[in-house]
Order: sequence, then structure tokens, then C-alpha cells
Amino acid sequence: MTDRITVEELSELMKKCTGVTVAPEELRSDDTAFESLGVDSLGLLGIVGELENRYGTPMPTDAERSKTPRQFLDLVNGALLAGA
Repeated sequence: MTDRITVEELSELMKKCTGVTVAPEELRSDDTAFESLGVDSLGLLGIVGELENRYGTPMPTDAERSKTPRQFLDLVNGALLAGA
């Protein structure tokens, strides 16, 4: 386990927590919205909960309101680096 979440890991978490299968390449785009991928705020909340359990640290309170995968990864990875 690393101290940064990759798009590959986010793709796996999306499938596990929301049932939505998205190729990691689709998550690399800066303007792809979670909504257009079929992931809603409850799905993001599930992903946040999984990450908190996995890393034992709280994620940013606004992570579940992220509009894009890039925004989500920036917030989460910032929190993980700060906690390291």
C-alpha cells in the first residue's frame, strides 16, 4: 500500500463500492465528471469510508463532494501526504 491513491486504485474502489466499472484511462481526464461516470455522492461517500478504513485516517470532509476524479485524488492524496 502506498501513500498515494492512483487512478487504477480509484477505478477498483469505484467498482467495489459503487458497482460502476470505469477504465483507469477514463479517470485521467481533468474534465470527466463523476456524475457522467454514474457515480453519485453516496457512491463517493462509500469510497471515502473505504479509504478511511484502509488508511486509518480521516479524509477531507469535502472529498465526497468532489466533481471529478482528479479533484477527488488531489484532495485525498493531499490528506494522505499530510498524515504521513
